[in-house]
Amino acid sequence: MSTSPRFRSTAVEQAEAVLVEQYPRLVRLAYLTLPDSLGRHGRVLLAHRAVQRALPRRGGAAGPGGPEGSGGALAEVRVRVLRGCLAPAGRTGAALARAGWPPVPPFVWGLRLWPPAGGIEEVARMLAGEPAPVRAAFVLHRVDGLPEETAARLLGAAGAPADAMARALALGVGETLLRELRRPEFDASVVSTRPTDLLRRRRRVRAGWAAAAALAVAAGALAVVGPARPHASRPVAVGVLDPARLERVPAQAWADTARIDFTAWPARGGRTTDRALLGRALGAWSSASPPHAPAPPQPTPGPPAVGRATPGSNASGPHAVGRAGLGSAALVPAVVGRDAPGAAAPGRAALVSDAFGPHAVGRAGLGSAALVPAVVGRDAPGAADPGRAALGSAALIPAAVGRAGSGAESLGSGGRRGVAAVGGGVVVRAAPGVDTDPPRRAPQLLYAGDSDGRAVVLLLDGDRVVRYAEAVTGRGARELDFARTDEAGVTTAAALTLVRSPDGGRARYLLAPWIAAAGTRDLLRAGEDTKPLALAADGVTAPVEVPRSAGACAAWPALEVTSSARIVEKHSFVLADLGTLTPVHLTYIPLPDGPGAAAARQPREATGAAARAAWAATACRLPEMRGMRDGGVRAVNIWEFASSELPDGGGRAVWSCTRTSSWAGPGDVLVRLSPAAGPPQDVARAPDTAACGRFGQHLLAGTRWRSPAGRWYLLAAGSREVTGITASGAVRAEARGRTLAAPAGPEAAAVELTGRLAGGGRVTALDGGGGGRD
Repeated sequence: MSTSPRFRSTAVEQAEAVLVEQYPRLVRLAYLTLPDSLGRHGRVLLAHRAVQRALPRRGGAAGPGGPEGSGGALAEVRVRVLRGCLAPAGRTGAALARAGWPPVPPFVWGLRLWPPAGGIEEVARMLAGEPAPVRAAFVLHRVDGLPEETAARLLGAAGAPADAMARALALGVGETLLRELRRPEFDASVVSTRPTDLLRRRRRVRAGWAAAAALAVAAGALAVVGPARPHASRPVAVGVLDPARLERVPAQAWADTARIDFTAWPARGGRTTDRALLGRALGAWSSASPPHAPAPPQPTPGPPAVGRATPGSNASGPHAVGRAGLGSAALVPAVVGRDAPGAAAPGRAALVSDAFGPHAVGRAGLGSAALVPAVVGRDAPGAADPGRAALGSAALIPAAVGRAGSGAESLGSGGRRGVAAVGGGVVVRAAPGVDTDPPRRAPQLLYAGDSDGRAVVLLLDGDRVVRYAEAVTGRGARELDFARTDEAGVTTAAALTLVRSPDGGRARYLLAPWIAAAGTRDLLRAGEDTKPLALAADGVTAPVEVPRSAGACAAWPALEVTSSARIVEKHSFVLADLGTLTPVHLTYIPLPDGPGAAAARQPREATGAAARAAWAATACRLPEMRGMRDGGVRAVNIWEFASSELPDGGGRAVWSCTRTSSWAGPGDVLVRLSPAAGPPQDVARAPDTAACGRFGQHLLAGTRWRSPAGRWYLLAAGSREVTGITASGAVRAEARGRTLAAPAGPEAAAVELTGRLAGGGRVTALDGGGGGRD
């Protein structure tokens, strides 16, 4: 029996109402189903696009959830969302999707988007590596709560393979985590935003008008003299990579801005006017990854380097990071070449859609930029977005310029730095999550000069720093290194590694212009004074000993630098070299009680006596943190969160949590128990977690410990807000306060620890398997 047009119109209106009501859940389904390799910005846009295009057309055939189906309008919309997300299969489809084809809304101009910390990215990391149909089955059945038969029917209607549901059921996920996934913060329609560079964008608009005028003149000339021979060069690439167009910051710009990061670095060095050297550096960058090269074969990817972005704050200046609820933004028609009426209102974000009319108007947390329906002038596909993960970016070198050998490392696996030899003898190294594409605008020149027989050029392009090095005399390998620098600040933008000795034992650094003095010290010797370090006029240090990657840990050299009083008075901080382009910032948080106790606040600099003692016991563990996933290590903090008296006269022990934070946001943590006598004891480890950080301030940990009398005990300790601890399982005990000590059997057995918080909540023990959440 056919369906009348009037009924079909009613069905479309019902589907529209369901789509608006269930928009966050549908976006979550789309986001987690889309391929991992799209990057967070593109994945957010494509998820919204898939949901908005899921509205059935009037007069179309009814799907499995249509009027003659059994699932209703929501089921039909779900099937259409799944079809849209499962469609771009293979390299060609994925490349078209990243390029925004077909060209349908929403479009974003002037903003980069990513999900906020503690939200949908945790689910994405958990499902990384699974095929898209399996991820879709997991979300439908385990997160949305659909019965197995219903979810399987929807997947079949969307064209998913029959075994997708069975594979989703085999994923080992506990009920506790599933309850966490259904909490309100797991809402993919809420994103964090940040603008592209506003001044450069203004210059690009002016350049665009100039280019349009030039094209008009050229078109008039062609009309008179006829068509010219095609030229093989790429005008945009040549213009961007012209040494004369490199951006140069005035020498004192850092003293007259509230944005203290790499953008405030002036161009320094003795060869800043050497166009030949700068041209070779830019040419090597261009050949490392041509902008229009065909997609190369993909290596086997490891875990995607995706992470939590820090919403609402930025320690490095006026990067006002906003939150935009895209599900509640104004839905306006797409207009080619101009903004929609009202879209540019300050503080308002317009999410463009041609599927249905206005439903709600929401305010974006970012005041001066807007999501506008502009096709002409929007960001080009593949732009580096905050936290974007480029799996294997350095190993993916197209055949046109030299393909990586079969042994090339996948940059998305493990945490190793990828290395690939490309045409012209250039060795490319990139931190995971950093692409090697040429810049879309003229980069900023940070340094060009000679150092220890190498000619070095340092360039800044948005959220990445690029170092080019070649031999000053003779022939030798040329090098190109890429590092992440998003949201760098006074401390994390204070130094860059300029050159290393051939044996890797010494290095020179280029310090920020706001660094007034520098020195070196051995982290293992807390009582030794800092030794002064000579600085050249251009900010280059004398050679410095660096930690050895092999052999006994007998010393751990580190930099201690002091900021200019024009930035902050009496501010010194410590940087450690982990073998990457950007040194790592070391910090410390003291005990919340006892001698030296202080109120809760952000990590302190590792310069005081207590901080020196803590790092003397921890520095030798830093090699375990080299080459961390998600773009390398940004900072390492030691948080001494509790102290307790050990049974049987064991003395006083300190509980600490060492957090290694990556540039992408997530971090790895190590909890240790340090007794008064004897070596520290590892208690728990957890990768890719917010624990022991700004958004994971509640902590509980426990371990078995053998007293000097030979008896075994269960020890536990909690952070500042823990008011009581309960143990269940093989050991049953309860204690008021922030510590617990209870007799335990000689054999290790399962024990569950729960802490009560002062605010009435609870926290479980950190165990590396989902514990440690409140």
